[in-house]
Amino acid sequence: MSNKNSISYRRVEDYLIPNLILPPEESNITLGKWGMMHKDYLEKHKTALFNSLLIQSKLYQHCAEVETQAQDMFDSLVEQMKATEGVTEQLKEESQLEWVCRMSNIESRAREFICNELIYT
Repeated sequence: MSNKNSISYRRVEDYLIPNLILPPEESNITLGKWGMMHKDYLEKHKTALFNSLLIQSKLYQHCAEVETQAQDMFDSLVEQMKATEGVTEQLKEESQLEWVCRMSNIESRAREFICNELIYT
């Protein structure tokens, strides 16, 4: 079923549901962890911005940009913290457990920083 605006609908019981399809540029974008977290945050806490980006077909593009920024920032922060705190390959060879604990701590702090500064803003 369709109307004069060339929007097609499908009947589900007593309701007409529009057959919505993402534009091609939106459907080719795959979001990773950071992009999905940002999209979820926008949907739950910034609904006006979420709806605006969705209507303009820019939501996935925006989230993909945040994804790229977040991953670059994460990699950079981890490397900087490793250098500052002396977490080296030599430490990894000498004391694997200590290296794993320190790397886990560094990655956890980097994730928290990125979430506070980039994802949840």
